[in-house]
Order: sequence, then C-alpha cells, then structure tokens
Amino acid sequence: MKYSLEAFGLLCVSLALCSCATIPKGGMAVVGLEKTRYLGKWYEIARYDFAFEKDLKNTTAEYSANADGTIAVKNRGFNYKKNKWEEALGKAKFRGEDTRGELEVSFFGPFYAAYNIIALDKEYRYALVAGKNLKYLWILSRTRTIPDEVKKSYLDLAASLGYDLSALVWVEQDEGTPD
Repeated sequence: MKYSLEAFGLLCVSLALCSCATIPKGGMAVVGLEKTRYLGKWYEIARYDFAFEKDLKNTTAEYSANADGTIAVKNRGFNYKKNKWEEALGKAKFRGEDTRGELEVSFFGPFYAAYNIIALDKEYRYALVAGKNLKYLWILSRTRTIPDEVKKSYLDLAASLGYDLSALVWVEQDEGTPD
C-alpha cells in the first residue's frame, strides 16, 4: 500500500512511543506453535479498524519464510473508495522461541508492532491475533468465512480480555475475487 508521508510519520511516532514486546493484560500467546503450519494465506474476517486498513475489503495476509529466519508478510486488500488493490510488504520475527505465538511485525524499517496469536485451532484454520493493547485485534481464517462456533469462541475470549466487540469491523470477503 502506498501511504502518505503524514500517515507514515504518525505511525512512526506512535510505534516509537510504545513498547511493542507486550500483550494485552490477561492475554496469553499460544504455545506449541508450529511456524511452518502457520505460514500461508489468511483471510481477514474481522479487525479493529485503523488508518492502514481503512476502506479495505477482501483483505488477506500472506506469510512465508525468509532465509534469515524472519517471516515475509504481504498484506493485501481492495480499497473500495479508491477502486484499487493496495498492498503492504513487511517482515515479522519472533520475540522469543518460535514455538510461542509472540511476534513483532514491521512495515517501516526499524519500527515493530506486536503480533500475538492468542487463539489457534488444532488444524491451523482459524486464528485470533492481538496487538500490544486493546486497540488492535484480528480474526483470521484460511477461508473467506468462519464457523459460528469459532466466531463465538474468539469473541468470548476477546471480550474477556476487555475488547469492545462493537468496535470490530467485519470484513467483506467477496467470493470470486482474485487471490
């Protein structure tokens, strides 16, 4: 995605003011994570909206292994107001052991933001991801939809941590859009 210099500056300031090696109070990252199983394409089912994803639908995140042990990140979505696809490339790295769902992701050089996998089903089909605080939350799926029981479970967990569920944006995932 192409971002304005002003938006880039705001992101840099906000990331510089925070410690990214955190997780929302009461939250726990998954343990026993198999990194290679988590790689691949994920569809964004719901999110807390923020500037870099505003007005995007059909959003996906694709993760692949880099030779240096980091993870390549490609976020993509269709901006329905500008009528065009937007893409952001970044990288992620584990904050500790690569079997624990605590990562940092960067799209802008040395600035990293927390990426905490706080729920993940055994088949690696659905994930609940939290940022460093209660301002960032994503529900991800390997398909464009998520079963009601998984949705309820993830929403219950998010609510128990203090997330305002009414602030979630339910992402439109059009069938038949290019992958």
